[in-house]
Amino acid sequence: MSRIIAIVEARMSSSRLPGKVLLPALGTPMLGHLINRLKSVKSIDDIIIATTVNDADLPIVNFSKEIGVHCFRGSEENVMARVIAAAEVMRADIIVEITGDCPIIDPDIVEQTIQMYIYNDADYVSNGHIRSYPDGMDTQVFSLEIIKKSASMTNNALDQEHVTLHIRNNPEVFSHLHLLAPPSLCWPELGLTLDEEADYKLLKKIIETIGVDNSLFGCSEVISFLKEYPEFVDINKSVIRIGDN
Repeated sequence: MSRIIAIVEARMSSSRLPGKVLLPALGTPMLGHLINRLKSVKSIDDIIIATTVNDADLPIVNFSKEIGVHCFRGSEENVMARVIAAAEVMRADIIVEITGDCPIIDPDIVEQTIQMYIYNDADYVSNGHIRSYPDGMDTQVFSLEIIKKSASMTNNALDQEHVTLHIRNNPEVFSHLHLLAPPSLCWPELGLTLDEEADYKLLKKIIETIGVDNSLFGCSEVISFLKEYPEFVDINKSVIRIGDN
């Protein structure tokens, strides 16, 4: 039986919003909300937070100990090597890669992406490479073997920074499958990822409104809420997304 491990990339030194992953909502750091959601994904066997060796990331290490989640420390620049090393520590066969700036990721969408990988013959499955879901629901699934093959084929710094960029840019080498949102969840221009202060204000509002009674609310609940209160969409409308973290 293949071991399916969620690897969450997280660091404190974001240029646009330092310490963003530990900013609180309902008394829990954003990273905690993300981990709680991943814990409810039935196909995931274990979770590890992949952070850096920088002293600035000690709070993430300490937080992972508090909540009883594995933590690995590796290179800040070569995120690909960090993810591979974290996967090896966890004896992963299949990697579910999530970035730490997706605190309200939908567990059902994560599970669906994993199932799409399991039941199809593809090297790489994602719901974010072709944008249809709101930004912040992004899940990537691939094997440790495939990411190691990708790493062996490139020394490009951008490929190393953006873990699956080389895989995504070489579909003739690595076969792809893309999960597209159903019409009810299709809102690609909606930003639900934590990049800037405005994002934090919106995500905090969502969590503190919907999450009081249901901490595992899904993408559909978020969309319904924002359609009912469209003024909240304006909170982070001006944020410019600059790609992968």
